[in-house]
Amino acid sequence: MENVKIGNLRLCKQHATKGGVDAKDLLIEKQVAEIKTLKETIKRLEEKIAQLEKNSSNPSKPPSSDIVKPLKILRRFGKKRNRGGQHGHTKFSRQPFKPEEVDEVVEYELEDKDTVGLKPLDEWFVIQQIHLPDKMYKVIEHRARKYLDTVTGKIHIAPMPDEIRKGRLLGADISAAVAFMKGGCHMSYTTIQKFFKEIVKLDMSRGILCKATRKVSQSLQPAYEQLAKRLPQESQVGVDETGHHDNGKLHWTWCFDTSGYSLFRIDKSRGTIVLESVLGKYFAGLICADYWGAYRKYARLFDARVQYCLAHLIREIRFLAEYSSRELVRWGQALLDWLKKLFKTLHRRQRYRPEVFERAMKRIQRGFLSRIRRLPEHPLAFKLAKRFRRRASPSRKSTQNGRKTVAVPILLNGRKTVAVPILFGTQFAL
Repeated sequence: MENVKIGNLRLCKQHATKGGVDAKDLLIEKQVAEIKTLKETIKRLEEKIAQLEKNSSNPSKPPSSDIVKPLKILRRFGKKRNRGGQHGHTKFSRQPFKPEEVDEVVEYELEDKDTVGLKPLDEWFVIQQIHLPDKMYKVIEHRARKYLDTVTGKIHIAPMPDEIRKGRLLGADISAAVAFMKGGCHMSYTTIQKFFKEIVKLDMSRGILCKATRKVSQSLQPAYEQLAKRLPQESQVGVDETGHHDNGKLHWTWCFDTSGYSLFRIDKSRGTIVLESVLGKYFAGLICADYWGAYRKYARLFDARVQYCLAHLIREIRFLAEYSSRELVRWGQALLDWLKKLFKTLHRRQRYRPEVFERAMKRIQRGFLSRIRRLPEHPLAFKLAKRFRRRASPSRKSTQNGRKTVAVPILLNGRKTVAVPILFGTQFAL
């Protein structure tokens, strides 16, 4: 009987031990699965954070400056330069005004008692100074005589030129100055008002300044329309867009940049409909733009030629070269190396014979495309490589930086002729 009890006790202990081991194994398996899930979640969140942080507004430096710009010549011993003119630099001196440009001459001579033994020369030590006049504006009163009809008693007024009647208080020149300060100098109406009060000694309300700016905007509409009609015939147009709010509503300022002028268009849409309305359906030139979907859709719908911006491509590749995946980092770094070779060759173009330069560019093209087609197994790599399925490698006229200086700070001056939006959301002025 005792042997049976001892055997049952041992079996209970074995079952208890086995049950404990099974429980521990289940707990370990459960924790391993949770750890794996958490790692995948962390990786996914890191990728999402990296995507959210990747934009053109908060880089530590311009995304492609160390690639697209030529190398700087380092100074010997790393000495810090002193302020002012540098050794070896040509001194710049402003040319004096011509005699016909001088408004007033003041001569200084010695008194008779100090000229004993001295012979006066027909030479002068000259200092030219620029002064503001005491009164910086001129008031012109335009009078139109009234005539009384002795028969009917009706008053007739002599006609005035339209530019005088429509100009009201401010003449054409001062209206243009106000519009320039508002659009070209980015001054607020309060700042312009202060300028006229403190410098010009002329009190003007902000309402008058606003009306003057609106008047200039309306006068530029014919010139704007002429440029808009000419734009679809251009051989090459750079396009970019940036958002801003007008009365709390989001608008988009589109910049169409050519070799001779920059045309702005403010619209509520950021889509292909703007490109279609401005460039038309049969644009035969070359569009230089970033990889925004509106440009790709326009090229697909209307068979347009688009040169995508290399600065944006470099930013995308640099993002991959700093990613958490090692394969992606190696692939991105290899692509950056080819792009560095591209710009290094471009910067040395003058040293090569044309045929040598062409061979070098072809070799870089083949190398870049060959490397981008040997991509790692990663969604971001597939997304980037997809761009080069039907298109060649980036060409020489590649970056969009010139247009960025026009469009991102919305109201910076462009080239020779600029239609700049400065007021009322969809108005335009110089």
